[in-house]
Amino acid sequence: MKVLLLKEPKESENGQDPYVKFQILLLLAGYFAYSVQELGLHGLEATLIPVLAYEFISLQTFFEKLFHPEQYQGLIFTSPRAVQAIRLCLQDNCKGEVAEIGLIPQGENCGNAEKLAGYICSRESPNSLPLLFPCGTLKREILPAVLGEKGIALEGLTVYQTTQHPNLQESLRNYFSQQGVPASITFFSPSGVKYCLKQILTLSGDLMPQIKVKVLQQLFRKLILHSKLF
Repeated sequence: MKVLLLKEPKESENGQDPYVKFQILLLLAGYFAYSVQELGLHGLEATLIPVLAYEFISLQTFFEKLFHPEQYQGLIFTSPRAVQAIRLCLQDNCKGEVAEIGLIPQGENCGNAEKLAGYICSRESPNSLPLLFPCGTLKREILPAVLGEKGIALEGLTVYQTTQHPNLQESLRNYFSQQGVPASITFFSPSGVKYCLKQILTLSGDLMPQIKVKVLQQLFRKLILHSKLF
């Protein structure tokens, strides 16, 4: 069975994306369960196509804010790109100093914006210094809204913007021409649906109803439901 994964590549310790080696199984049953065995043992052939690209912006402004820690209560990171942005800002300028600070992350197990907001509200006092929040252009408003209701100041700064991967359309055409129509397609983000859906419908044609479409986040199931893919 051919499985098409529309997501950003992420390397594991052995250098391979974990969703390719440890693919999500039980697709035909309509839900997801993590496998502890490799795809090949189950007859699944996974292909990963990167959907998104990221452009970092406002790094000079971010750099200047980082060098005035006395103005902030702390930092909030909710995406790997925000962490990459701070790495780009610091580069070789102060790696030693940062290592000596010994920053300890908190709330890493929250899992979503709602839980993170609750965690922050339980630890921070209203009317204190603002929390600096480096984020992307597609950030959700849950965190700012919840913290604002509790009187916890949050200063957002857009440090990256999300765009369509430059090779996405060509990659999709090549996949369908060489591999044919997959048995299953998994979307990993709302942007993946936005950038891929129209072309997938065109490339699959009358065979689209045969493709099992899966998503990994409940927040955008409605987006695909409106497209009548479920």
